[in-house]
Amino acid sequence: MLIFPRLILSLLLLLLLQGCATAVLTGAAATVGIDYDRRTAGAIIDDQNIELKAATILYDTEPLYQNSHINITSYNGTVLLTGEVLSANDKQQVYQLIQPIQGVHHIHNELMISPISSMTARSSDTWLTSKVLAKMTADEELDPYYIKVVTENSTVYLMGIVYRTEAVNAAKIASTTVGVKRVVKIFEYLD
Repeated sequence: MLIFPRLILSLLLLLLLQGCATAVLTGAAATVGIDYDRRTAGAIIDDQNIELKAATILYDTEPLYQNSHINITSYNGTVLLTGEVLSANDKQQVYQLIQPIQGVHHIHNELMISPISSMTARSSDTWLTSKVLAKMTADEELDPYYIKVVTENSTVYLMGIVYRTEAVNAAKIASTTVGVKRVVKIFEYLD
């Protein structure tokens, strides 16, 4: 009876010694995420690839990258662009750089033309996201695993594959969270 636990422990120690524990734990976390996501495993991987490719493209576009703050969020092939750029031309250029990426079905270009936000403002947005997610978790009629929450400049963007009642409930929770100025729903509906 003690053989099985010892075998597991031995395998874990072997992985730790080889430096692979991070890969195993990351894989396990990804598996849990897939189990609670309405996207297919392939769609989740596609979204991660879209975000990575978009970030790489923007990083390689030196003047644009250096003079902007851009967040890329992909959910089931729908890309949300948030942050700040210095001009309308920059905003359009970001769209044109992201649009040809394989798997991108639609882009919501919510980039603001303004100076780059401060770390204080970004921290405040992170705090708002946490508050919204905490309220969603506490709500018995809503499963927060189905909804991606992105906050930029006190605007909460809600993404996911949901039923309309879930969308209404999520928007109500977000809009009644102290500090949220605006809520934008970017959902795909199951009904």
